[in-house]
Amino acid sequence: MCGIAGLIHKGKNADIGKEMTAMLQALKHRGPDSTGYALYGKANAKQYVMRIKVAEADDVQVSHSKKGGWGIHELIKERKEEVERRIKEMGGKILSTEQPKEYAFRYTFEYDKNLGDLADFLEDLEGVEILSVGHGLELIKDLGDATTVSEGYGLGSFKGTHAMGHTRMATESDVDIRSAHPYWAYPYSDISVVHNGQLTNYWTKRRALERKGHRFASSCDSELIAVYIADKLDEGKTLEEAMHDSVTELDGVFTYLVATENSLGMAKDTMAAKPMVLYESDDFIAMASEEVAIRSIFPHEIDTYDPYDGVVKVWQS
Repeated sequence: MCGIAGLIHKGKNADIGKEMTAMLQALKHRGPDSTGYALYGKANAKQYVMRIKVAEADDVQVSHSKKGGWGIHELIKERKEEVERRIKEMGGKILSTEQPKEYAFRYTFEYDKNLGDLADFLEDLEGVEILSVGHGLELIKDLGDATTVSEGYGLGSFKGTHAMGHTRMATESDVDIRSAHPYWAYPYSDISVVHNGQLTNYWTKRRALERKGHRFASSCDSELIAVYIADKLDEGKTLEEAMHDSVTELDGVFTYLVATENSLGMAKDTMAAKPMVLYESDDFIAMASEEVAIRSIFPHEIDTYDPYDGVVKVWQS
């Protein structure tokens, strides 16, 4: 089932963490297992923000319930130290480190070399998963509903221009952080996707992208969309052109949102089986799987509409 939501403010920073939490909490009934955010704050071209996890939440919870634990805490400490060593070894300069959860870290660092080389070097460390790297993007996902995740990571005060989110009902994979959405387009800076639906040509497209040198961190078809779009952008296409290509080249039923450092787009397949409701004004756009999510951030009456089949729309922040 799952639920997706997105919003974008034109030309200003706003309380996108608070707004996205309200929208996702309104969609809790569509996916109670996990909640994910892709938040776009003020970009700094001279530095990166990286969100990573070094263990699964359930592993840490189990260790706390067992007398004496089973070494997960020591392992997390070792992984954290190794991540920091590898960033420095690759020529990066760590500016700050935050630890919102025992298993989750936020790094701000300077780095002027190939981002893919750094990402590969870090993810070769067992147990480490990069959730996102970007100049403005911060991707946060964890088990629980939107309120639980937002409070656990302090997202209520996050300010930025645009955001996307996802509430997940696990049907084909485990209830864990790795299987939660959104997905970052590994290893491209600032590109992320949330998706409701299923791709029937997932493996065909994935193998084609792997032959071009792309790497996947999961077996989720939503990640394929992110990498697919990033590959098209890398070829020189605009975001809107890449998304139009996806409507004809990706098979299945889907509605997805994709974001870059300064834009947000939505696309529906030609059957339009997966829902999407849209609100547009001169300076603010919001969209979600259900209208109730959009109305959660408006105290007054608004007009919404359902985009037609095969529609692609892109907005700039």
